[in-house]
Amino acid sequence: MHNLKRFFSLALIIFIINNLSPKIFAGNEIAQENKELIESIIELVKEEYIDETNEDEIVESAINGMLQSLDPHSIYLNPKNFDELKNDTKGEFAGLGIEVTMERGLVKVISPIDGTPAYRAGIIEGDYITHINKEAVLGKNLSEAVDLMRGKENTSLEITISREGIEEGFDLIIIREIIKIPGILAKTEGKDKNIGYLRVSAFNEKTAEKLYNEIIKLELNPLENIESYILDLRRNPGGLLSQAIEVSNIFINDGLIVSTKRPRFEKTINEYGARRGDLISGKPLIVLVNGGSASASEIVAGALQDNNRAIILGTQTFGKGSVQTLFPLTKNKLFFSQKEKYGAVKLTTAEYYTPSGKSIQAKGITPDFILNQNKENDSNSDIIQIGETQLNQYIKNKEDVKDKSGSSAYIPKDENKDTQLVEAIKILTDLNKRIIITKRIN
Repeated sequence: MHNLKRFFSLALIIFIINNLSPKIFAGNEIAQENKELIESIIELVKEEYIDETNEDEIVESAINGMLQSLDPHSIYLNPKNFDELKNDTKGEFAGLGIEVTMERGLVKVISPIDGTPAYRAGIIEGDYITHINKEAVLGKNLSEAVDLMRGKENTSLEITISREGIEEGFDLIIIREIIKIPGILAKTEGKDKNIGYLRVSAFNEKTAEKLYNEIIKLELNPLENIESYILDLRRNPGGLLSQAIEVSNIFINDGLIVSTKRPRFEKTINEYGARRGDLISGKPLIVLVNGGSASASEIVAGALQDNNRAIILGTQTFGKGSVQTLFPLTKNKLFFSQKEKYGAVKLTTAEYYTPSGKSIQAKGITPDFILNQNKENDSNSDIIQIGETQLNQYIKNKEDVKDKSGSSAYIPKDENKDTQLVEAIKILTDLNKRIIITKRIN
């Protein structure tokens, strides 16, 4: 039935969306012959398919089939998935703790979330999940696969992993937990403990507020003498645009943070500027990024780089510069035959541009200082390259012909073996000494 769903998915969804959202799609009536084709295929499936079919399930699969043929980030969220998305942005949900996408019909890991069951089990970026509890992923859409991985707290889940460099797949048994997206990790670094280290793992509803509070603690604590900061955005898959803007604004006094444009109309949709109030008063700032830094992380890095507010150190970011807009769907009696059903379409509608006018999409942010991790420091590390351009049907960057975006998202667990962090500390330690000398002279 999977191939049959794909056969009529595009035409069916155009018709569905046309009926669901007449105000949005006014003036784009679907051709009568296509409507008749859709109805004929539905009737054919009902009458002749080998098994009994469920119209609701077919319609949902058809929607996802159409959207996934557009780009990797446009999806349909049924009512359950829509509710889960709302919980995700609040920073807490039940599951394994991985950021995933769909590629080649399999679930591909973009990045494990720090401190989660997936992270502790050794899942790494670039892994493919081929089976969930012995059930093949191939033939399912992303929502269906994610549903299988989520479940009740303290229940076990077996997943089969295919990893580059390993000939055969292997199984992992993981215990589900309530996943609390790590907020902000704040501490001091350097020999003199005068470097503030701020790790942001994701951008959810409370990220900017928590970051603000942690910086205030460091700045106002009489026992601390912070001269400079490191903002670590590595392996941060992104999140809410509003939080990326607020986090950028913490460090910028004025200037543009990000703009969104719709290339098909060559039109700027929105521009977001900074308000006065650099919370760290112009102190030196290094931002760490890698291939796992995507979306909101890239917005922050691009804003700080283009406004000459920070040094960006690490490797090329993921390149997820497309904007997704949620279009909630109301009751549709024609296609959803059971009780009232609600959901949403998450549709790619625009692209993010840095203050200097560069598109992030399929390109990412190029660090001021490119520094790869040394995999020889960790015998268990496989440094896999990940990026937007490795996803199926990715939207190409109209302004850049670069073959690939992204890089490795690997970070050694041993801080002393973290090449990028060690270098950032070294740079700021030298800079802090100069600042202290200058203060004494003045």
